[in-house]
Amino acid sequence: MVIAFIGTHIPLLSLLIYFVNSTSFGLQLKLRIIVIALVATLIGTALTLYALHNLLAPISLTFLGLRKYLLHKELPNLPTEFTDEAGILMADTAHALKKLDQVINYMANYDDLTGLPNRDLFRDRLQQAIAQAQNSHQMLAIILLRLNRLKRINDTLGYHAGDVLLRNAAQRFASCMSDNDILARLGSNTFAIVQTHLRTVDDIVTLAEKICDASARPFTIDQQEISTGASLGIAIYPNDSTNVEHLVSYADTAMHQAQRQGSNYQFYSADINNSLQERLALENELYYALDRGELLLHYQPQVSLHSGRIIGVETLIRWQNPTRGLVSPAKFIPIAEETGLIVPIGEWVLRTACAQSLAWQAQGFPALKIAVNLSARQFKQQNLVETVTQVLDATGLEPNYLELELTESLMVDNIQQSINIMQQLHNMGIVLSVDDFGTGYSSLNYLKRFPIHTLKIDQSFVRDLVVDSDDAAIVDAIISLAHSLNLSVIAEGVESQAQLDYLQTKGCDEVQGYYFSRPLPANTFTQLLQEGKTLSLAV
Repeated sequence: MVIAFIGTHIPLLSLLIYFVNSTSFGLQLKLRIIVIALVATLIGTALTLYALHNLLAPISLTFLGLRKYLLHKELPNLPTEFTDEAGILMADTAHALKKLDQVINYMANYDDLTGLPNRDLFRDRLQQAIAQAQNSHQMLAIILLRLNRLKRINDTLGYHAGDVLLRNAAQRFASCMSDNDILARLGSNTFAIVQTHLRTVDDIVTLAEKICDASARPFTIDQQEISTGASLGIAIYPNDSTNVEHLVSYADTAMHQAQRQGSNYQFYSADINNSLQERLALENELYYALDRGELLLHYQPQVSLHSGRIIGVETLIRWQNPTRGLVSPAKFIPIAEETGLIVPIGEWVLRTACAQSLAWQAQGFPALKIAVNLSARQFKQQNLVETVTQVLDATGLEPNYLELELTESLMVDNIQQSINIMQQLHNMGIVLSVDDFGTGYSSLNYLKRFPIHTLKIDQSFVRDLVVDSDDAAIVDAIISLAHSLNLSVIAEGVESQAQLDYLQTKGCDEVQGYYFSRPLPANTFTQLLQEGKTLSLAV
């Protein structure tokens, strides 16, 4: 404003002073003229500034309101007495800001797919629900639930189908709840429920079973029925905790336990939490087990029921933990599978087993077929065939002495891809077998399409086959089916002479189990080969 005054009035005053000096007026008159002109200029400036202030007031107030909203997220309370174009601008700006604030608030607190409260708003409402429950001395339940198979549905039918499934599932869950309960979406396939006004734990069970039933019913998407399910974890206030974070964490712990056990719902308990803490510690230690040389291989002989001689060996991994001792594969293999550690561990197993097989050949023992299990994670690796090829080239083992064991569920997950991979391995001369046959899909269709050499009868059928007619019938059917398809059969878990006699009578080709030998370290297995141990067979 000062700059504007100087810029406009200094030239004017300069001209006035020049004019006065060029005349013959007296000094006193000249000063009077200059003072009058200066006062008149100041009055004109003041009137101009006053007019500009009134004209710009709406714009200034709008600017200040916008700045206040941007800096402090506080909606402006703009005046409404202005009726000209600037006043209309103020009104439109205030209205737009309120709408914008509503949109930002919705985006920050609600899930855009289902319209449900998101994680942040859920925690706020849970905190309020806990405060109310505390005042009224009531229980409430926090239920975390995860839809099953969403990733597979997205991969096979597209993300649109997955989105429709999530919206429909949210509607079903809401229909199971009372008006006072809270439903939120916390993540991709994870929902949360706060059940209020509980009288007994039975109320929680009733709702949990309703949710499970609702999720178990098929969903119709694009004229196609999709079956899914849900795993629920439940924590109770105040029984389990009074802390929001702890309750959510405990419900999440119980949900993961339900997933692992294959159950519909699971209540949190201290035992579950201790189990998960133990699992987390194992996971951390497993990360370093391979580098520290803590993993080792044991070998279990596979014996021919035609000759009684050892004709193959299955490789079984063990973990010799320095503080825990020998850790069961049932404990650490699922962890390795889930974390992806199974890939480097599996490659180490394959390389070590092939090298050991070649070492036995170099010692003059008959060449043995060495079997190695492939996990689902390994089988899905894009470079699986390349990795196997590199291992065979590096160790020098002939491909026909390597057998890769696959599970039924692994192969039928993506049938065409499985066929392509297995065909490449088959063309290399590698032997392929189906492990734990009879416990999965047992589809005749894939047996016919896949290049399989051997079926392995799961030990759960062998264990009671001499006393359980159903198990015996299953074993008979598997042997007959395999031979009709020109496949060989090996029975796992043979632990008695009676089992051995039965399997030999039915025409089983090979056996393995504790009856002949438990899994052995490499040096002990070498002694077994040196002794030339054979299996006594009935004539």
